[in-house]
Amino acid sequence: MHEIDDQSQYFADAPPTIVPLLVKPHFDALTDEQKLYAHHVSRAAFLGTRVVLRQVSPESEGIFDFILALHDAYHGNWPNLQKAAGITDQALQDFLSYATQFLGNAGNYKGFGDSKFIPRCPQETIDALASAVPKAEEVLEKSNISVAAFYATTEHPEQMHLGFPDKGHLSTYYPDSPDITQDEIEHISDFMAEKKLLPENTRLKKTEDGNFQLLIASGLAKPPPEGGDAGPETVFDLGGKLDRKKLELVYGDHIEELAKIALQIKKAGLNAANDRQKQMMDEYAKSFGSGSLNAFKESQKLWVKDIGPMVETNIGFIETYRDPANVRAEWEGLVAMVNKERTQAFQKLVDAAPSMIPKLPWSRDFEKDTFQAPDFTSLEVLTFNGSGIPAGINIPNYNDIRQEVGFKNVSLGNVLSAKAPNEPIPFIHPRDLDVYQANRDQAFEVQVGIHELLGHGTGKLLQETEQGKYNFDISNPPLSPVTNKPITTYYKPGQTWSSVFGGFSASYEECRAECVAMALSCDFSILDIFGFGDGSADMHGKAGDVLYTGYLSMARAGVAAVEFWDPQSRKWGQAHMQARFSILKTFLAAGEGFAALDAAEEDGHLSDLTVRLDRAKILTVGRKAVEAYLQKLHVFKCTADYEAGKKLYEEMTHVDEWWATKVRPEVLRRKTPRKVFVQANTVEKNGKVELKEYEPTCEGMVQSWAERGV
Repeated sequence: MHEIDDQSQYFADAPPTIVPLLVKPHFDALTDEQKLYAHHVSRAAFLGTRVVLRQVSPESEGIFDFILALHDAYHGNWPNLQKAAGITDQALQDFLSYATQFLGNAGNYKGFGDSKFIPRCPQETIDALASAVPKAEEVLEKSNISVAAFYATTEHPEQMHLGFPDKGHLSTYYPDSPDITQDEIEHISDFMAEKKLLPENTRLKKTEDGNFQLLIASGLAKPPPEGGDAGPETVFDLGGKLDRKKLELVYGDHIEELAKIALQIKKAGLNAANDRQKQMMDEYAKSFGSGSLNAFKESQKLWVKDIGPMVETNIGFIETYRDPANVRAEWEGLVAMVNKERTQAFQKLVDAAPSMIPKLPWSRDFEKDTFQAPDFTSLEVLTFNGSGIPAGINIPNYNDIRQEVGFKNVSLGNVLSAKAPNEPIPFIHPRDLDVYQANRDQAFEVQVGIHELLGHGTGKLLQETEQGKYNFDISNPPLSPVTNKPITTYYKPGQTWSSVFGGFSASYEECRAECVAMALSCDFSILDIFGFGDGSADMHGKAGDVLYTGYLSMARAGVAAVEFWDPQSRKWGQAHMQARFSILKTFLAAGEGFAALDAAEEDGHLSDLTVRLDRAKILTVGRKAVEAYLQKLHVFKCTADYEAGKKLYEEMTHVDEWWATKVRPEVLRRKTPRKVFVQANTVEKNGKVELKEYEPTCEGMVQSWAERGV
């Protein structure tokens, strides 16, 4: 067991970077019926908050109720609470900073990084606040958590990070199961795949007698009369490595929340814009009520076909990043309005996609037979509930839907453009600062657009679709461009990308998509689509500035990424940052003076660390290096070559002693707080919906959540 060397690395940000998610003009432009539709899906999204909290840690729901009890007791008058509790100004500010970061991450582990964060104020502050508000004290008692749960788990330091329980880490996707093993989890995942029982809305519990319960999120405590997704059976013999052990399906996980969510979804359906939206809401309601992920998949097929709605929504158990096995998904809900002007650029990118995909470093054998042109919109977010808000989304994640029906891309415009005043920018050299600041928003929009559409949207999984049937010519397999030999691996019936590649599949796929963005952003015709340059290669004009800034931004992110690598567990805590670190290593290994890190060193410590890129070599040395890495990532994914993919990705994301002991301390010293967003609420009065926005302050953040009533 390791001791925690320095608890300060886990302190909540002080002050947190709070930005408002501005949306009023776009919401006001909706019709009354559209506002009601948005309102009810927004309510459904937020009603899943307790689901997310329970997916994060055992204490998160209690801490959430504690924060809101303090607010409610004094009606948000924090100075009066401070007097009653007898705490200092600094102690109150430290607590409010913690509460803000907690609410912004929907729990006490970072949504971006998966490490626990703790208050800067001492435990005596929490005790004093609890003593001043009997309801808050009662919340802690009812939740069976002590004040110590807010702080570092010094006896079990590995639990400061989310991960597999048998590695000492914390995961409430496996509740009350400290001795469940990774092997057991993976065996049950394989068993579920055989039974065609999808895992996204489940948690897995190991019972005292060594059997297992699969907890299924549903608004009903029993399976529907016709049976669940796996038929009428609810108890199975596992066999194999778990011979004589049983798996019992237990319905009604998060029963109260899922029932309320299903009701709001039905109300949204009454205000749907068309029959397809109404059918989509019906399938959502069926899924959340009964626990059926088959119904959820039907909702996603309808969602993909609902092209260009004024109000865009998606809700459910979507992303699997935080489950260490990468199969169980976190609750999230999106409600947004379309920004028609910015959407035009993305539609042009969709139109250009068939001519862009052949420029990627693989043959047609490793690409879908036909490119299904998706809906790609720029959205202004009203509601995004989950452990964090992304800049772009490419869903659904079900590969069969993606290949047979299609997918959608969205870019979240008011998330991309949200900035805090006077935000510091570490690791960019002063010589590059002006061009970086002038172009970073545009470069990020280009990166997100390519990443979502041509990154996540490309590739074909070569598979034996059923016994003896293949989606490629098994008698004459395609040649791998990596080995120049026929491929020898492929997906077997029932296997999926995540079931084969397991825990590192999410980060690996983000890396592949980021590499596509880095490769194709070098194409000036794509930059022209976004309004930069005239399509001709010119590294000295505006398009060149945007391209250079995109590469600088990726290199800078690669440096900042080591914050999210834990030296004690030697484990990465964030999928995207692990990916960006590997891309920076690709830049640095490209040679010919393309990329370097500059720093001063004194007494063994680095300072003034900055990235240096040769702008003139991006189109040659940089792109070539990225494409060589991308080709391997892509081919290994398409061919289910787990061994080659794992070896490559472990090598490229390995953190050696120089990075761990020299670079990481400097990164931690200069790290900047991650943004937390204050979101508006919608309120229905007499059939009309009003929008209420809040101040971008700690007090405003807490008030917004207190008034949600979830």
